[in-house]
Order: sequence, then structure tokens, then C-alpha cells
Amino acid sequence: MIMKRGLLMIFLFGTLTSFKNQSDNFNINSPDGKVNLKISSINKKLNYQVKWAGQEMLGLSKLAIFPGGDLTIIDSKITEYNKTWKPVWEQFSSINNHYQQLELGIVSNKVKGKLYARVYDEGVAFRFVLQKGNKPKTANFYCTYNLPKGSNYFAPNGENEPIGPLQLSGLDDFQKAGNKGGSRKAIPVPLVVETPNHSFAALLESDLFVAKGFKNMNIDLDQNKIVSNNEASLTDDELISPWRVIVLGKTAGDLVVNTLTQNLATPCQIENTDWIKPGKTLWDWRVHGYIAPDGFKYGVNTESYMRFIDFAAAKDIDYFLIDDEWYTKVTKGHFEMSDKLDLQKVISYAKQKKVKLMLYYDIKHGEFGDDELFPYYQLLGMKGIKYGFMGPNVPFTEEAISKSAVNKLLIDFHDSPVPMTGVHRTYPNAISREYCHGQQDSRKAFTPEAFIKMALINAITGPLDMNNGNFDLLGINAGKREKGPKELNSYFSTVSSEAARTLIIFSGLVCIPDAPEAYAAKADLFEFVQKLPVGKWDESRILNSKMGDYITTARRHGKEWFIGSVYNQKGGTLNINLDFLDANQKYDVTYYEDTKETNCKTNPESYQVRQGTVKKGDVIKAVLAPGGGHCMWIRAAK
Repeated sequence: MIMKRGLLMIFLFGTLTSFKNQSDNFNINSPDGKVNLKISSINKKLNYQVKWAGQEMLGLSKLAIFPGGDLTIIDSKITEYNKTWKPVWEQFSSINNHYQQLELGIVSNKVKGKLYARVYDEGVAFRFVLQKGNKPKTANFYCTYNLPKGSNYFAPNGENEPIGPLQLSGLDDFQKAGNKGGSRKAIPVPLVVETPNHSFAALLESDLFVAKGFKNMNIDLDQNKIVSNNEASLTDDELISPWRVIVLGKTAGDLVVNTLTQNLATPCQIENTDWIKPGKTLWDWRVHGYIAPDGFKYGVNTESYMRFIDFAAAKDIDYFLIDDEWYTKVTKGHFEMSDKLDLQKVISYAKQKKVKLMLYYDIKHGEFGDDELFPYYQLLGMKGIKYGFMGPNVPFTEEAISKSAVNKLLIDFHDSPVPMTGVHRTYPNAISREYCHGQQDSRKAFTPEAFIKMALINAITGPLDMNNGNFDLLGINAGKREKGPKELNSYFSTVSSEAARTLIIFSGLVCIPDAPEAYAAKADLFEFVQKLPVGKWDESRILNSKMGDYITTARRHGKEWFIGSVYNQKGGTLNINLDFLDANQKYDVTYYEDTKETNCKTNPESYQVRQGTVKKGDVIKAVLAPGGGHCMWIRAAK
């Protein structure tokens, strides 16, 4: 594989208007004219304001690369860019990148550079670039957000339910709860804002991968003002900051299918991407201890893994992910293999069955060394690595992504990684990451309400590894697994909801965590999961969304539509309007849904599958049980 040389930072295309030293006030509009960005210099400090459809979304707010330092504007120009590009895999098969850009020549702290401000129909973004030469030792990409009074705020919260809705005082209390040692807790990105007029915004960053020297973005509350920071260590080389992004949406769901962060990311840096194959994977970790109907007990052993491989081959599941305990000890350049299984036999069997393997590595067990790790995985014939417990370390994450790409390995980051928004455009081998609460982990968050919040908050940052799709809910809640739950009867979902969740959460690697026999026992329901063309979507829409209450996601592949809905513990009816279907075309539809008896706590495995026909303009009244789900597979009638 040949890696492209350099990282292309910026495209300029279209009509150009230039002017120098005419004003310290600039107005720039989105292509559709609805988003207005005003940038001004007041007392040698840079400020900005954002309006959307005439409504003020952000009042006068500050923008700096050296907070407290003076900034002088020395020249400016405006460009327009409009081009469509095709991602390797995404929620869309093609993405239009259309914006107006203001480029300001600046001097701050005696350092020359540029500020790039882009205005899209869906939001705005800022990036600083400092010229090569002598600089101070540190910089800080500093931004304030003067949001409408009375707004509600939501944000990720690790392996806990996302926070919100909170007012500013509630955010302050969240931060005061703090980390160990009493320090204030930073607010993770994205911070989602619901304004009093029920518009939505998300505050986050993109293209951190190319911003060498920068830490990931944190959000804080300072004297009742929301601020964000990216600290950076400077050298004499050119400095490129991440993009600071403000995404706008009429609904919470609009933020999830917004393509702004992907458009801002550096284009793909892998020359040949033919080896990058998104898909579904089986996973062994949460199945350990499960006793199959024939009496076989799953664990870390060769026969268990061969059973997984057999099922994957039979159901056209692309991958099988082998988690921890295949080794016992790690030293530099060496794994001490577990005597519980014959890994080479498993590898040979998977190759025979044409099932691709992924293998876990936990850095807590010892330092193998990344220079040796990725070539070793490639030598084993692995197609990907699940990298565990690396922590929110930006340089480490960047190196792991690029080194895995050199060795033609997909990479899935486990447990509290850097979100690295947009990186799956730059390095599409970065297939997923657990920037959320994964199924059956600490169990502090897995309620229907928490899932819906994560689907509308955490997912804004890009593909997630959440491990949805458990079908043996009664067995899991009864404790018939070695790896959870820690608290019995604490997992509230329905099997229809579990199927819907595999579609709702966008990922390049949909990891389904249950036993093959659990799926085989509900083969008619598993059909929905089996048919999903993961990572090959032509179009994605959020049809219904309300934070913590419900979500409906629709994704198209060719002429097929897959639709999934989930509801909170109250349950309810959702209207699913099929106005996006082609006219003059009849469609067959399969419904996978709850029954009248279904309940996420008392009867989670009751479901029904039925057939029907639909056409453009039909409105499906989907009835969802408490904590329940609803799925539709729509295809052109034969």
C-alpha cells in the first residue's frame, strides 16, 4: 500500500473576491443564504456572531489562538467552493462540499498566520494556521460561545448516561462534581444545545488528526460562559489547528446525519483502499458461559471459535472478533499464548470458511510495541485490531491509526478513546470506536433513555462501537454469562429494539455480541440484521427524534430501505412517513416489531414478523412497547 505524501489542508474553487485592509468587520453567508457569520476585530481581539434564518444562534463571542494576546488583521479574501466527493464508506455514497470561506491574514503575539472561517448551510467552522518560524512555546485554540439564554445542554458522560437537559447552572454542578483530587471535570464533546426556539446546535471539532501538537478539545464553563480549548506545544514548523465546528439542525436528529465534520476532514490519505471492507462481526467476549441447546458451553477455546466461524460463514457475516484472553502475558515483541485454544487452528479454519478475523490487544497487559504489533497482526492474517485501553492520548491514537493502515489493518478503539471526529475520511481503516457506553459493560447506563441520548449525542462524532443486537435477553438478565451483567435484571430492552439499534448506530463495524444459537432461535428477526449492508449506505435520514424519548433512522442501499425505531420506557406510537420512496413503484415490506405483550422489563423477547406492501406517501403507525423497537425492510416489489 502506498500512502499519499503530505496532508492536503484546503481546497479553493469558484469565484474569488479579494480585498485588503478595507475593514475589520466581515460578513459571510452560507450558499443558501440562511447562515450568516460576522467576524469583527474589537480592540485587537477577534470576535464572531452567528445567525441562522434571521435568528441569533450565537451572540458576540471570542476567537483566539493566543488568548489574551493582541491580534491584527492584515489582509482578507473570500472564496466559494462547491464539489462532490465519494467516501470509502459512510452514511452517504456521495457528499457535497459547498461553502463560502473567509481567509484572514493575521498577526498575533508577533506570529503571522491565517484564520479560515467556513460557512455551510449546516453550520460554521474555524481553523488557525501559523507560519513556520519562531513562536512561543505554547498556543491555545480558544473559543467562547454566547448561546441563547434559557438553552438546554446535553453531552456525553463516559460509561454513564449522557448528561442533560441541563441549564448553565447544571453544567457548573457537573463540572464541580469533578475528577479525583477535586479538579473541575471537563465537558466532553459534542456539547449539544437546544435553544429556547427548539433549534439545535452541536459544538465539537474536526480534523484533529492533522493538528500535530494539539490536545483534543475540551469544553468548560468559565464565569457562566461556555468556552473551549485546544492546548498545543509549538515548534518552529507550521502549525495547523483542528477545525472548531458549530453544527446546526432543526431537530436533534439533523445533527447526526450532518456531513459538516466529514467535509472539514482532510481527504483520504490511503492510496489503495480496496482492502478496507466495512461489515458486521460476531464477538466472543459476552458469550462466555452461555450454554447452547445441545449442552455446549462457550468459552475461550478452539471449538467455541469454530462455532462462531461456522455461523458467520452460514449467515454471510463478514468478521469474527476474538477478544481478550487469547494470550496470557505480553512482553516487548512477544505474546505468551493461552493454552486454552489453538489460535493457529482457528486462523486456518476461518480462512477455509472465508471468514475474516479481528483480534483484540489490551495495552494494560504489557507493551508489545506498536512498531512490532501491527506487522505481527498482519503476519497472523488478521484483518483488523480492536485496541483496548489506550486512553485519550492524541499522538498515540494518530500513530496507531496510521501504522495499522500501513499494515492493511482495520482498527477499532475500545473504551474511552479520543473521538477524532472526521478521521474515518482521512484514514477509513479507522472503522469504529467505543466513544459511548458499550453493551453490558459497567451497566451504569444501559436504559432505553440512555441509548437514545447516545444515538443523538455521542454519534455526532462519527462511527460508534456499541455492540447492539442481543437476542437472549432473558438469559443475559438472569446472569447466565460469565461477563455480565453485574446487576441482574438491569438490562432494559426488547429483541425488536436490539435489532433496530444495529441500524440506528452508524458504524463501519457493526459488532453483534450474542451467541450464534441465540440468533438461530430467532432467525426470522435476525434476518433484519443479516440483510444490513453495513457501510454501503447511499443515503441516511433521521425521520423522528426527541432527546431521551425516541429516534427513527432510515438508510437506503440501492432501492432498498432499512428503517429502525426505538422508544423509551413509556413506549408509544411513531408516524413513519414514506414520502421518500419513489413514485409509481410498489414495495414489499417486512415488519419486525414488538407485540401487545412486549415489555422491556417483563417480556423482552416477545416479537412478531409480518409482511406487507407500501408506496410513496404512506404513513406507517409504528407501535412500540415500553423500551421497545420497530424495524422495516423495504424493497421494490417483484
